[in-house]
Formats: sequence, structure tokens, C-alpha cells
Amino acid sequence: MLVFRQLFDPVSSTYTYLLGCSVAREAVLIDPVFEQVRRDAALIGELGLKLLWTLDTHVHADHVTGAWALKQTLGSRIALAAAAGATGADRLLEDGERVAFGKRSLEVRATPGHTSGCVTYVLDDESMAFTGDALLIRGSGRTDFQQGDPRALYRSVRSRIFALPADCLLYPGHDYRGLTATSVAEEKAFNPRLGGEIGEGDFVGHMKNLDLPHPKKIDEAVPANLRCGQPGNEAGLPAAPGWAPLRFTFGGLWEVEPTWLEEHLGQVTVLDVREPDEFTGPLGHIRGATLVPLGELAKRAGEVPKDKPIVAVCRAGSRSAHACAILGKAGLANVANLPGGMLRWRAEGRGVEGGAH
Repeated sequence: MLVFRQLFDPVSSTYTYLLGCSVAREAVLIDPVFEQVRRDAALIGELGLKLLWTLDTHVHADHVTGAWALKQTLGSRIALAAAAGATGADRLLEDGERVAFGKRSLEVRATPGHTSGCVTYVLDDESMAFTGDALLIRGSGRTDFQQGDPRALYRSVRSRIFALPADCLLYPGHDYRGLTATSVAEEKAFNPRLGGEIGEGDFVGHMKNLDLPHPKKIDEAVPANLRCGQPGNEAGLPAAPGWAPLRFTFGGLWEVEPTWLEEHLGQVTVLDVREPDEFTGPLGHIRGATLVPLGELAKRAGEVPKDKPIVAVCRAGSRSAHACAILGKAGLANVANLPGGMLRWRAEGRGVEGGAH
């Protein structure tokens, strides 16, 4: 019997897929996300599985893979397409190879076009396939960077993915609307880019006129993913602090969710690093917060209370991330950032002092 879990990273809208053999208790993880490594490792442990392989569908541009971090954490091995051009993998996959986990396996199908190294992983009984960014639900991956080629993508989808059984379930690398799965029959019938009688020329014309902005993390993600997610400084994962359920980012910061912070305000020091007029301005501030503007923080780090963990906050999360780095250099260990800052805090209806009502 197959163990199957579909996991989601809300920041990058990435799906990660865990597949395991219930007999041998061996598993693979498709498209892991660096910031979710601790979540994934916890699930694998709770299910009593041994992670054999992490499999990336391609070199991602919107998030950093968790492959290297999971290798450090769980001892799993790294595999992705040889055509991806990455270093640091334990196995470089070619079209037609199989990756086994217990009594189950995945077939590797080359599906280039979004990037030159894209592959689709097909379950042994062809009941499921994991298409990465080649085929999305009622859409497709873009083809305007990283060796993208709309003609190659059209041919990959039509000849390699649509050739699977009609009832084969398709699981994409991303979805931005909350959709979770589709099928070959659905996409052949309803995909507005690639289904029906749409020809190669139609698809090429569509893709050349999308005019999309580049992914926000492309300059960080692509170089890191060409190293299979290994940080450039060769550093390992730091031990997880125990004072809160923190999230570790590839940028080296710990983050804490607003829900936890609101419930534990008395247990932390909230450090607001905005300017004084922002602190008393329309967004207000978190109850009990200490104000030290970012420009003054390096000189005044000694004033920050050290008897409690520190959560840094600003308007949107950028200045507070910098504040965490400053505090770290000053020797303060238990520091976390509040992602989204006061904008997110207010948008979620959480309590503030002052501000517009």
C-alpha cells in the first residue's frame, strides 16, 4: 500500500509530495522546500518512514530546495535530472530510469520546456504523476528564462504526460488558487493552453506574450538549487531553538508566526525597529513593544532586554530581518523575525495599541 501526503509551502505556493512503501517503510520526497525541512522531517518520523531520496522536478527559481538540508538531517540522498546541470547530487537521472522505495518505484520521464532539466515522476502503476512546473492545473510553467522553450514544453506535455492513462492523477509543483490535483483526461479537455485542438504554434504565441515578472527569489534560488540547496557558506543547519515553533529561512533567520506571538506576548520581548512616527502612526504597535529604530540598533543593542527571547517587528518584515542579523552579531541568540510585520498583524485583525481604528 502507498503512503501519500501532499504538503504545501504558503510562501512560494509549492507542493511537496511524500510517497512511501507501507511494507518496507521506505520513502521519497518530491520537491522539498528549504524552510519546511523541519516540518517534513517531523512528518516522516511520525509516520515511521525512512527517507531514501529527495527528488527535484527541476532547478527551481521561486524557492530553495530542501534536498541538501534533508540529507544533513535524515541522511537521505539527492537525485535530479542530469540535464539540470546541478552539482552535489548523489544520482543524476536519465529519461526512463526508475527510483525505487521499498516495493514501489517512480519512472523518470524527461519533460523539458519550462527548463531544460525538467522531469515528471510517474508512479509504477501509472495512477499518479508529479509534473513539477511542466504542467500545472489548467496551465503550464513559464518558458521565458532558464533555457525555457515553448515548443519543447508543448511536445513534452502532449507526448509524455498526455500519453499516460486518462484517469492518471496529475500533481503539479505549484498552484496559486488552492487546487490540489487534476487528471490527464481533465487537462486534455480543459487546459486552455495545451488541451483540445490547440496547436504548437498557438501555444508558442501564447507563451511569448505572457509578460510575467521574474520570480522574486530567482537570484537566490537558482544558484542555491544548482548546488542542490547547499548554502554558499557551507554551513549546516543550526539547532532549532526550543522557546517557540520557529521556522528557519534559507537566509539564516528564524521566524515566528503571528498566531503564536499573540498568544505568548508575556513570554517574549517585542522589539519594534520602525521610526517613532511609525510606532505611533496608523498601524499602531504590538502591546508592550519596545521601540528602538533600526538605525540606532547597533549602538543600542545593549539596551535590549536579554531575559526573554526577542521578536523583531517592523512595517513589513524587511527591516526587522536586518535587525535580527544585527542582534545576532551583538551576541543575542534567541531572536526571531515577525514575517509580514505590522501590515500582516493588522490585516489578520490582531490587537494593537494606538493606530487607526
